[in-house]
Amino acid sequence: MAEEIPFTETKNQQINENIQDVQAAVEPNVNLDSSPKVENNKEVSEDNTSQETEPQNFEPMSQEIVLLKEAYESLQTQLETTQFQLEEKDSQYKRLGADFDNFRKRTEKEKEELDTQVKCATIIELLPVIDNFERARSQIKPANDGEMAIHKSYQSVYKQMVDSLKKLGVSPMRPEGQEFDPNLHEAVMREATTEHPEGTVIEELVRGYTLGDRVLRHAMVKVATAPEPTDGEAENQTDSES
Repeated sequence: MAEEIPFTETKNQQINENIQDVQAAVEPNVNLDSSPKVENNKEVSEDNTSQETEPQNFEPMSQEIVLLKEAYESLQTQLETTQFQLEEKDSQYKRLGADFDNFRKRTEKEKEELDTQVKCATIIELLPVIDNFERARSQIKPANDGEMAIHKSYQSVYKQMVDSLKKLGVSPMRPEGQEFDPNLHEAVMREATTEHPEGTVIEELVRGYTLGDRVLRHAMVKVATAPEPTDGEAENQTDSES
């Protein structure tokens, strides 16, 4: 019996030591298992906190979005209005440009017409002077050297005037041998003849002038007409008709 007691104590001691070893091995695992739980608890608490704060933050954000949307719509409306005004101003500018261009062309045309009218009125007043020079040249026959000198002097003046009229665009008509044209000619005499076709200008009595396409003065002319038939020709014509 004395020998069994130490054995029992030794056995109990070993068991206690094994228990201590097991506890020592288990405690770290317990600590490891408990830390994730703590962390998980922290995460859950943070999630709950964020869920509690999210509705509070969502409301100001939604209001800001509404304000931004309203500002965007307002700017869009202003942009459309400005675009419309710009197109309208551009259309007005184009109309004003076209009106001004038409006004400029019309003013230039009126100015040219006025200049032509003034030029025509001035030249028409000078035409009788040209007529008198031409009559003097055709009628006056110098008899001596003095008269010839005078004749040459006023003929030089006549030539100078004619050259000046040519520079202005004045052209004399040459109607002899042409068909009578009431737009250019004025028939003051008629002559029955067989030498020229009927309606042909035989002679120019007063010279006509033109300035470009404008008639300054109609030419006064003699026009050929068909001769009247004789008695024999009249009888033959009556017999042929019968």
